[in-house]
Amino acid sequence: MASTLSKTPFTTLPSSSPSPKTVPRFSLPFSSLRSHSQRRLLRLAAACALSDAAAATAQPFASRFALHEPRKGADILVEALERQGVTDVFAYPGGASLEIHQALTRSSAIRNVLPRHEQGGVFAAEGYARSSGRPGVCIATSGPGATNLVSGLADAMLDSVPLVAITGQVPRRMIGTDAFQETPIVEVTRSITKHNYLVLDVDDIPRIVNEAFFLATSGRPGPVLIDVPKDIQQQLAIPNWDQSIKLPGYTARLPKSPDQKLLELVVRLLLDSKKPVLYVGGGCLNSSDELRRFVELTGVPVASTLMGLGAYPIGHENSLQMLGMHGTVYANYAVDKCDLLLAFGVRFDDRVTGKLEAFASRAKIVHIDIDSAEIGKNKQPHVSVCADLKLALGGINRLLESRGGVGVRKLDFRGWREELNEQKRKFPLSYKTLEEEICPQYAIEVLDELTNGDAIVSTGVGQHQMWAAQFYKYKRPRQWLTSGGLGAMGFGLPAAIGAAVANPGAVVVDIDGDGSFIMNVQELATIKVEKLPVKILLLNNQHLGMVVQWEDRFYKSNRAHTYLGDPSNENAIFPNMLKFADACGIPAARVTKKGELRGAIQKMLDTPGPYLLDVIVPHQEHVLPMIPSNGTFQDVITEGDGRQSY
Repeated sequence: MASTLSKTPFTTLPSSSPSPKTVPRFSLPFSSLRSHSQRRLLRLAAACALSDAAAATAQPFASRFALHEPRKGADILVEALERQGVTDVFAYPGGASLEIHQALTRSSAIRNVLPRHEQGGVFAAEGYARSSGRPGVCIATSGPGATNLVSGLADAMLDSVPLVAITGQVPRRMIGTDAFQETPIVEVTRSITKHNYLVLDVDDIPRIVNEAFFLATSGRPGPVLIDVPKDIQQQLAIPNWDQSIKLPGYTARLPKSPDQKLLELVVRLLLDSKKPVLYVGGGCLNSSDELRRFVELTGVPVASTLMGLGAYPIGHENSLQMLGMHGTVYANYAVDKCDLLLAFGVRFDDRVTGKLEAFASRAKIVHIDIDSAEIGKNKQPHVSVCADLKLALGGINRLLESRGGVGVRKLDFRGWREELNEQKRKFPLSYKTLEEEICPQYAIEVLDELTNGDAIVSTGVGQHQMWAAQFYKYKRPRQWLTSGGLGAMGFGLPAAIGAAVANPGAVVVDIDGDGSFIMNVQELATIKVEKLPVKILLLNNQHLGMVVQWEDRFYKSNRAHTYLGDPSNENAIFPNMLKFADACGIPAARVTKKGELRGAIQKMLDTPGPYLLDVIVPHQEHVLPMIPSNGTFQDVITEGDGRQSY
């Protein structure tokens, strides 16, 4: 998934900056530290002069410090965050980040939401960013604290989530000596971040923070890491807040306005098409209004990826819901039979395409994406536009509107839509109706009904994730939070924390599985202490459900360590999730019968503050439809479960 250009208010590239020099990975070489004290005196004097000159024209910022008052590097770092508009961070302290936390206590603008594990912190920062569109910020100490961020950084990289991660580091003189709690986190994370920095000069902090937020939110968003040695945090300095961004190579590669001739070609292809379909991904989340207008003008049916859910309302008649491995039959049918595939903000992921050669094999393909690296990477398009999708869709809509309705009147896809409606009637999303047992799909349908489809939903990874994608009817972008590319179990609860912090007053529900939930169960303490009204709908089947499904289908139901209960007492629910909640002072209940489910979910929603509802569901249920890995539409499975042999 490649996202459109973020519309965040935090940083803008100065229009009249001096000719920039090449930016190295690190802000200063180690060899230059010997004359540091002499050079600092000159820089401090220059900073004072620059500050005086800029004070008259710059927008006033209420700093805690006097204009020329020296302050610690940690205080400069925190004020740099304040100047970016940061109001919430997810930070877990340690020895190498202690100064940063001390500085946070001196800030009246930034609230720290204390996670109980650094992975919980980075996933919470992701939930904050995914649900709000603003960059999330997490902070960890050096060594194991920093390495605990790795899964979250990789997740943000794959799903194009704007994130700024700050780590403490051992003092500069100790780097490379295998000091206590030292890890080279810049090297560890180089391939899973959009960019990263090791700060070696306290005077670089304002520029580095400014660049980090610009990088995280511009172009295709992603995570940026800033590693700050402890002695830099402790060093006194007078900051120069007027340093310009120095990223000439990066800014030169940012996409320009879309080529008008290419947009006209897209319109011509659409006019010539009989069976077009939209294939929309996470890159459409910032372009939802333009996407809806395009569908209003053209009537083209919309199939969404897992990451794109909500960009177009699931309940609309033009929606085909999700495509791909566990997508609807009619969405995958549409892609298989279409003559024009409009791929907007997508990356042709293997869980969508299956066998690449057979994917949309009858269609001309138009690929619009902000990341040039994604165009032609997996599937070669006939027409490609590397641009901000919001601008490209806006331009296409204007072309359609400027034709005075002539072009729009030619777009008559009623026969194509009726063909797809027939597929909807023949292959609706469905599930077995059990007598007393609770179908997990039914639980999500009841939640959708009782929340009127308005909740912000996070998930872990597995069967419950796919059912939440299939059976909750998302109305708007940033309502659906899930780990798509990385598929990180344990994501749901901390992501819900971030969403609740970013969206006070919203209904936030973590639809989770017992396997995913227990991976970050410690974050129950966070939602209790921070008084976050996170609701947890736990679909508990005592198994790693998705792996069990593959065991059923492809391994003759041989269980290979996928049972999560107590083998010595298989009739008991183990572990008792209610006791985890009770240990943290969170109200909880368990429901085992279908007739009790609706009332139990309503009570969960009506109870102030956090709540855990443990819903016991059968482990034999399978997520259907299913196209096996590297399969084609002809291989789709629509029937069966773990009660049968294969």
